[in-house]
Amino acid sequence: MGVKDQGIDVSRRRYQVIPRVLIFITHKDEVLLLKGAPTKRIWPNLYNGVGGHVERDESVLDAARREIAEEVGLEHVDNLRLRGIVNIATDDINTGIMMFVYTASSPTREVRGSHEGTPEWINPAHLSAEDCVADLPELIPRVLAMKDDDPPFFARYWYDEHDALQMAFSTP
Repeated sequence: MGVKDQGIDVSRRRYQVIPRVLIFITHKDEVLLLKGAPTKRIWPNLYNGVGGHVERDESVLDAARREIAEEVGLEHVDNLRLRGIVNIATDDINTGIMMFVYTASSPTREVRGSHEGTPEWINPAHLSAEDCVADLPELIPRVLAMKDDDPPFFARYWYDEHDALQMAFSTP
């Protein structure tokens, strides 16, 4: 099968997604979150997991590893596991986001910040909903409760008429 057999030319008007990764790294009872830099275009000053866009020349797993190294300086994490896939509808009817959610554990608490923000180890029980990206209060407990052999979840996010995030989860 050649590149032209992929059907891109006939798929241009279909729904397409921008791939992203989101990783929640733990150390003992804490989760590493990135407090967005005040200059960030999206989610400034809010806590989020580590992550970002998948580049053209990398797998989703490789993107997760790269984002961990770039954003918090961890060159090695343990148990990097896919926990879920989220289809996020945007205001563009033909373009959405496909987010691949991972967990990992870190053997160390030694991290460094980047232009994306400041990494902080936080006890998830102390995370305030108003200090973080809207899906984190539901997403973090869900992924941190997963066992190693649990299958990934599947979810859909969309925004209602008041621009409030709505979430629907399903499991296999």
